[in-house]
Amino acid sequence: MHTTGNIALYVALATSFIVAVSLIEAFVLTRKLRDSAAPFDWNETWLSLADLAGGKLFALLPLSLATPIFAFAWDHRLFTVTINSALMALLLFVGQEFCYYWYHRASHRIRFFWATHAVHHSPNQLTLSSAYRLGWTSKLSGSAMFFAPLVWLGVRPEVVLATLMFNLLYQFWLHNTWMPKLGWLEYVLNTPSAHRVHHASNAAYLDANYGGVLIVFDRLFGTYVEERADEPCRYGLVTPTHTRNPLVNQFEHWVSLARDIASAGNAWTAIRYVMLPPGWRADGTGQTTENLRRRHCGSPPPASTR
Repeated sequence: MHTTGNIALYVALATSFIVAVSLIEAFVLTRKLRDSAAPFDWNETWLSLADLAGGKLFALLPLSLATPIFAFAWDHRLFTVTINSALMALLLFVGQEFCYYWYHRASHRIRFFWATHAVHHSPNQLTLSSAYRLGWTSKLSGSAMFFAPLVWLGVRPEVVLATLMFNLLYQFWLHNTWMPKLGWLEYVLNTPSAHRVHHASNAAYLDANYGGVLIVFDRLFGTYVEERADEPCRYGLVTPTHTRNPLVNQFEHWVSLARDIASAGNAWTAIRYVMLPPGWRADGTGQTTENLRRRHCGSPPPASTR
């Protein structure tokens, strides 16, 4: 109980720090962009704050698809791993990054997971407050199952989740438009420049840079895209959302998915709406990344991206 209380305290302190820093950035940008063509939009910040508050309440629900999967993986683990050396900590870090890459890639490539993850990509301006606009339904969608292999190998579930929490904490500072490229670090780490590409809705930038702390798996698996001066990032979703209602922001993609399933006409089409990339349509005219790139870039996308 004492350890649990300490973790809750650390989370509360980290959350308070993140919110405070994001609000400082908001005030600075408000002054800096006051007379620009694109002034700072406080509505985006308020929506992110409402999302954060609602997410804390939603997390209290005792429902999680990943919990029984983690329990099964732990009960059938191959080993029992103790993180008692720098080498073991490094292996855990790299393993977690590998799992995070595939979790994040699936969150863009499978519409069922995208219905939750789209909330994070809904801000039409990229600021530090965008970092904590997260989908409330992640526990219900079971996206944490992507980290179950670590549990199966013998890492305790709470250690896996704590490592993931530090991964997400690292990503807070990546959500900004004012930090330049960071030289050689761009080859190894996920940086603000790389993450700006990830949040951009330009056809040339879609479905890229999935890494958490590292960018090496994107380079290894062909999903790395560099930010270009001749292609300014346009933030938000391909079809932008302008709602100020946090409930609409959270659930509009689930409603859209349910509507498509209801109108599918047969079970196979309904399954494809759930499992194929967002934007897929049965008649082939949807706004998938492949189609958008063909329309706007005049060429098919690389095989490694959608």
